[in-house]
Amino acid sequence: MDNARLKDRLGDKVQGLRKSATAPAPVNSAYIALTNNALDIIRENLKNQPLSVDLFDIVKSPSGGSTVFSVPGISGDDAEKELTGIVLDYATPRAYWDTPEPVEGTPPVCLSKDSVISHDGKVCARCPYNDFGSKDGESNAKACKESVLIFLLRPNNILPLLIRVPVTSKVRFLKYTARLAGNLTPLSGVVTRITLEKATSKGGKPYALFNFEAASVLDPEESARVKTYAKQFMEIVNVSEMEPELSAAS
Repeated sequence: MDNARLKDRLGDKVQGLRKSATAPAPVNSAYIALTNNALDIIRENLKNQPLSVDLFDIVKSPSGGSTVFSVPGISGDDAEKELTGIVLDYATPRAYWDTPEPVEGTPPVCLSKDSVISHDGKVCARCPYNDFGSKDGESNAKACKESVLIFLLRPNNILPLLIRVPVTSKVRFLKYTARLAGNLTPLSGVVTRITLEKATSKGGKPYALFNFEAASVLDPEESARVKTYAKQFMEIVNVSEMEPELSAAS
């Protein structure tokens, strides 16, 4: 082989190496957030401002013991029996209002982003409003309202749903995360399916309980991509700045 042809072949290999070093390898994923420049689009549109809770589609626990989720959509709310996606992250806030039934959107008197330490440095476990029966003296409810806020990434969107899980299902969710940990599986390494079941309180009031299960396990490459996306996305969100809004009455 003459020097000219050898030089051309070496040049082609160098160009190929350069391309592979600069362009990310495509991932065969059903989640568009993992296969597109989703984070760049979010940053560009927000001009580096953190996402506020008002920009998220929020799914709340249905009333009356309904087992159907009401999910905001382009043409209105959609009724869905289950929610399936990847949990990017979650928060465990709690908040206290000095009125029994606060108006929606009313900021709390006291709040905590992790249900451990309040915004003013007090230990939540030692607070009298954390005692069972402190809400009204009749039921077994606490005056300080606990919840779980889940960021659920679904296949057809680069912004996750924000799901409010009530205190009645908080332990169920934490047990689910513990089971995954027991199997050395990160929460973001599985596709989680969330469903509802009807239950009745001691006072005869129907309500919905959340169920959580791993629908499938992500392959190592996709799991790594999710981990990177989740970290960078939550940095954009900046949950600490969303704290007052996340704890507002709803």
